[in-house]
Amino acid sequence: MTRPSTLIAVAGVTTEIGKTWVTARALESLRGRGFSVSARKPVQSYGPEDLGATDAEVLAAASGEAPPAVCPAHRWYPVPLAPPLAASAAGQVPPRLAELLAEIRWPLPAADFGFVETVGGVRSPLADDAHCGDLVRSLDVDGVLLVAGADLGAINAVRLAADALAGPPLVVFLNRYLPGDGVHRRNLAWLTERDGLAVETTIEDLADRLAGWR
Repeated sequence: MTRPSTLIAVAGVTTEIGKTWVTARALESLRGRGFSVSARKPVQSYGPEDLGATDAEVLAAASGEAPPAVCPAHRWYPVPLAPPLAASAAGQVPPRLAELLAEIRWPLPAADFGFVETVGGVRSPLADDAHCGDLVRSLDVDGVLLVAGADLGAINAVRLAADALAGPPLVVFLNRYLPGDGVHRRNLAWLTERDGLAVETTIEDLADRLAGWR
């Protein structure tokens, strides 16, 4: 199977933290720098009202691919629950990790960057037999992009997720970071200075960091 030159997993400290928005903006920024990119979301669940703006559709628009290439059509579950629960609620057999891995197909020629976006938080159920962290470990990625908030609770959330993802190089993106917010500034300082984590707060700086992984 063709593999992107640099493979990046995207995880979040929780659901609705902005993984897809951050990934889409990073894809656009890297494309703007002349890199070829590709995005994959092995499985997605969503509310019926979200059709037309599902994660796969947003990522496809940013990477220049077709939504079914990002996420196979039979892995779209129109129930707003974790994918294995959504599949069951929709009367379908929940996927297993090996099946999701086997269905990931990358374009030819190999892209400079490939992003694989998970669902929910790091330990959210992704398949009947696996959570998102299991997917990340199975992919043998070159790095992990961890999306977190910047508000109260950020330090604990990032620490827990970073520990669960230990191994590949990790960059934390504090989504919705406000430089004028004292809590945001202090959380950023703690994570970088005390915990020694690589943390970015703007898409352009994030793209710089990711480009350095090549």
